[in-house]
Amino acid sequence: MSPILVFGVIATYFLLLLGISYVTSRGSDNATFFTANRQSPWYLVAFGMVGASLSGVTFISVPGEVGNTAWTYLQFVFGNIVGYVVIALVLIPLFYKMNLVSIYEYLKSRFGKNSYLTGAGFFLVSQTIGASFRLFLAALVLQLAFFDNFGIPFWVTVLVTISLIWLYTFRGGIKTIVWTDTLQTSFLLLAVLISILVILDHLSLDMVSGVKMIQQSDLSRVFDWNWKSDRNFFKTFLAGIFITIAMNGLDQNVMQKNLTCRNQKEAQKNIFWFSVSFFFSTLLFLALGVMLYQYAFDQQIVLPERSDEVYPFLALHEFGNLAGIVFLLGIVAAAFSSADSALTALTTSFCVDILDIQKKEKGSKKTRMLVHIGFTLLIFLVIIAFNALNDSSVVSAVFKVAGFTYGPLLGLFAFGLLSKTQVKDRWVPYICILAPIVSFIIDRNAAEWFGGYQFGFEILIVNAALTVIGLKLLKSGKA
Repeated sequence: MSPILVFGVIATYFLLLLGISYVTSRGSDNATFFTANRQSPWYLVAFGMVGASLSGVTFISVPGEVGNTAWTYLQFVFGNIVGYVVIALVLIPLFYKMNLVSIYEYLKSRFGKNSYLTGAGFFLVSQTIGASFRLFLAALVLQLAFFDNFGIPFWVTVLVTISLIWLYTFRGGIKTIVWTDTLQTSFLLLAVLISILVILDHLSLDMVSGVKMIQQSDLSRVFDWNWKSDRNFFKTFLAGIFITIAMNGLDQNVMQKNLTCRNQKEAQKNIFWFSVSFFFSTLLFLALGVMLYQYAFDQQIVLPERSDEVYPFLALHEFGNLAGIVFLLGIVAAAFSSADSALTALTTSFCVDILDIQKKEKGSKKTRMLVHIGFTLLIFLVIIAFNALNDSSVVSAVFKVAGFTYGPLLGLFAFGLLSKTQVKDRWVPYICILAPIVSFIIDRNAAEWFGGYQFGFEILIVNAALTVIGLKLLKSGKA
């Protein structure tokens, strides 16, 4: 693809985002930035959340991973759906009843200030690393597709990318995000659909024949019953439930969008319809994965060794300009739909949870904008650090460690909701730090200690359980 064509596509895309930002941010204040004045249409939030939930990692990884683990990822998605039901029926009513801006305010009312700051702190750390990692992958694609052709260094690519995100979010915040997510989800799904149509055309298949090909492929196997496997159905299904509750229901980034709906009923409707849309969107990605490998086999194409490079390689080098363009739009949309909302959520959590900005009238808008700039710079520095490591396995390990921080959040909320026991609040931070450390040690030594058993996503459940046990030991004796 011509670098000028790539630049034109990305520039046009960002002009659209800036146009949406201009319209949605007029007359904005802190309430607009944090909650969109609780006026978001539920169907808009539901559709936009599909793109944010899939993310750039999913956009690249899920189709490629089909070559390694077939459709076993779908077991995890089955658990996701159950998790979303729990969010809609348990967490949404709680958060609306308490009229929360930051969901971690619940921990303050339930346990005390130390628990509250611990929950917010874990979110800030994990979301900073997670958002940086996802944007890092997108920046790498943009570097290869455009910036390398002009000898522009990677740090400039990252600076331009993160600056553009800041530019269209700094005024309207979550209100702008709700609308831009809709555009981004549209481009993401369009990229997958056009890639599928291109492959069908190359293989001389119609849609019905394509579906039959996918059904008959060994790569469309869904279930894994081997108890030692990290893809075992029961482990993966349960992990899907708890990871969804922890990384969606207890994540300010995701829940902030739900809390912009007009009322509890609309927020619940949003969750139910989003979960259905998410399920069918994931099916599209898995179907694309089968077709990518079938196409490569049919055309006798040697694929990259890393599964994450399979889809980008074929889209940019084999499918023609149209598919290459929509792939670029898809990866940019997927990465930015998660990065822009993460930046807004980080700003919200820090302002509300750490600075208690709601109690300060004078200078609060200026403070919020400074915090927004601060997190923009922080994410920039973390991405540069990832690149300096120059080792994908190290970067992935850092990202995995960030995932362990959701265990204490799940444990805190589960203990708070399922019991009435009060705890010694001052000791809670130590328990929440110790639990993921012990979980990480267990995860690294599981095969040796447990007869070949390997933990997958379900290590989160162990992490949360250790947190609950620790909180139980901190019982204060107060009813």
